[in-house]
Amino acid sequence: MDESTFTFPSSDGTEIHVYRWSPPDEPSAIVQVAHGMGEHAARYRRLAEALTTAGYVVYANDHRGHGRTAGSVDHHGDLGADGWQGLVDDIGRLSAIARAEHPGVPLVVLGHSMGSFALQQYLLDRSDELDGAALTGTSAVDVIAAGIDPDAEVDLSAFNAPFEERTGYEWLSRDETEVDLYVADDACGFGLIPASTREMLDGVAPLSDPERLAGIRGDLPILLASGDADPLAGGGALIDVVAQRYRDAGVADVTVHLYPGARHEVFNETNRDEVTADVLAWLDRVTHGGT
Repeated sequence: MDESTFTFPSSDGTEIHVYRWSPPDEPSAIVQVAHGMGEHAARYRRLAEALTTAGYVVYANDHRGHGRTAGSVDHHGDLGADGWQGLVDDIGRLSAIARAEHPGVPLVVLGHSMGSFALQQYLLDRSDELDGAALTGTSAVDVIAAGIDPDAEVDLSAFNAPFEERTGYEWLSRDETEVDLYVADDACGFGLIPASTREMLDGVAPLSDPERLAGIRGDLPILLASGDADPLAGGGALIDVVAQRYRDAGVADVTVHLYPGARHEVFNETNRDEVTADVLAWLDRVTHGGT
């Protein structure tokens, strides 16, 4: 796997940092990753290794207010002048770059957690630009938003209430090593500042609107993969809510993988090989016509 980096300017001039992981030969398809809140794109190297081995090229940007795009801890969680909408629009900017570099190649966006919320919003207006959408660590955002104070910074450790209290981030994974790596990473563990939190909640408000969901093209393959012990999944019920909303909107190809006992970061879970294999099988089907 070859790793390279580049930047592109966002709508407000923010330089968005991007990782590109390439297979040795010409890629058969593109997978674009939109990471979650309080983390960064480099944490998806292991997933990228599996994807590039299978012949995919992978693009993953550090969102505004995150990772190398943020530049320093002083800017963590601050989405900047164009805020949440800028973050959502950056999905399209990076997709355009990836398509230009690999014309005619299918493109799938995989959004995790906050990245999945941004992808859900993106699909309302721009589903025609993708060949598939994968949502991991996702939820019915309107339901979980009811418990979020729009005028306060999001405290990610608050999700840990149902779990053992070793580090405060056991909600992420049953794998203690992965939790410890997250806690030790200075670029992880923060929430959005209040202004950015409010912008996100305002931006995702239409995600339960049947009229807006009806704008998603009916032949778009959508995958939802989650652990049933993920606090955002509501025991799996909230994943079923999202899936049913897409089906009710006329989307014909909606696949759900719900993993018993798995927590929020399915690609860092104890059964991550199973999750990765399921995602690869789905990608093969939607990009290459596999079974």
